Amino acid sequence: MRITVLTVAGCPNGPVVAERLTQVLDGRHAEVERIEVEDPEQATRLGMTGSPTVLIDGVDPFAVPGAAASLSCRLYRGPDGRVEGA
Repeated sequence: MRITVLTVAGCPNGPVVAERLTQVLDGRHAEVERIEVEDPEQATRLGMTGSPTVLIDGVDPFAVPGAAASLSCRLYRGPDGRVEGA
């Protein structure tokens, strides 16, 4: 499994995602790559719809259909309905 984390510089949720990935992997093998996206063209090319974006084998499991590429902060809805940045 390959996990790619796309963030922008200074994203406060980048470290949160990294911590959660460590917890969920719990020693399981996965190739984890972190990419700091620098411009809208790179965001479009990589499929980033906000920071952070997590891709599993190149697919965004949290994708919202029709979401445009973006360098903005991304919000995720948790199982309890709350909105979080990771």
